[in-house]
Amino acid sequence: MGPYRIEARLGAGGMGQVFLGRSRSGRAVAVKVVHPELAADADFRRRFAREIALARTVSGFFTAGVVDADPEGRPPWLATAYVPGLSLEEAVAEHGPWHERDVLVLGAGLAEALESIHAVGVVHRDLKPSNVLLAADGPRVIDFGVSVAVEGVRLTRTGMAVGTPGFISPEQLTGAVVGPASDVFCLGAVLAFTATGTGPFGGGSWQGLWYRTVHEEPELAALPPRLRDLVGRCLDKRPEARPTATALLDELAGNVTDGGTLADLYIDSRWLPAPVAQVVRTLLITPV
Repeated sequence: MGPYRIEARLGAGGMGQVFLGRSRSGRAVAVKVVHPELAADADFRRRFAREIALARTVSGFFTAGVVDADPEGRPPWLATAYVPGLSLEEAVAEHGPWHERDVLVLGAGLAEALESIHAVGVVHRDLKPSNVLLAADGPRVIDFGVSVAVEGVRLTRTGMAVGTPGFISPEQLTGAVVGPASDVFCLGAVLAFTATGTGPFGGGSWQGLWYRTVHEEPELAALPPRLRDLVGRCLDKRPEARPTATALLDELAGNVTDGGTLADLYIDSRWLPAPVAQVVRTLLITPV
């Protein structure tokens, strides 16, 4: 695909399939190939090109940045930095919920990622456990900068917003203005999931999740008090009442760094729960 040799299939999502690719110099990348139905849509191609241009300007450490793309390709594709780690969704499913401090350390990295994404005018719109990869040196947020392109097609064809039920803001569901505060709402839902193993609006049908997200308060009783307060503020129904990513980063860093820096925490997978850290270390030494 372009200059990259495809070596393996990594997975699939709403936009298309994801493959492990290799550059001519041997660098591993994640190559996302657009689904044929989307690729055939001229409006999608225009949005995709615009969002890729914005996404290229994101340079935060806790993001898997865009390194190459061809929005006019047949099919269109983009390549991002390859992260040798498992997803947060997989980690919680396989090893259970995390302790409070581990969740707070994760939250600090994700808040810094959102800060860098928002700084260049990008809104992720679909931050969820499967879009958070756990690497030895910190979390990585993936799939930012392409949701708007998919959203335009989905709204036209189905009337549904982009996002994952249970991890999507009320304003995305009601058609209100979507901005950085929507990502903060999603972050709150991700942290609640990490601490409990379930989303803050329960499970079941997407219709039920939709209703509870818009009209009911989240279920946070199982969270420790400090985390409950932070997540509750992120999940405020009113976008203007939610903290910014920068404010969250300042608060979380103050809670977990003990006078040091965030960089001190993300060393050799020690920031992760022990069972998850062991898996990540194994992935690091497995050739790709």
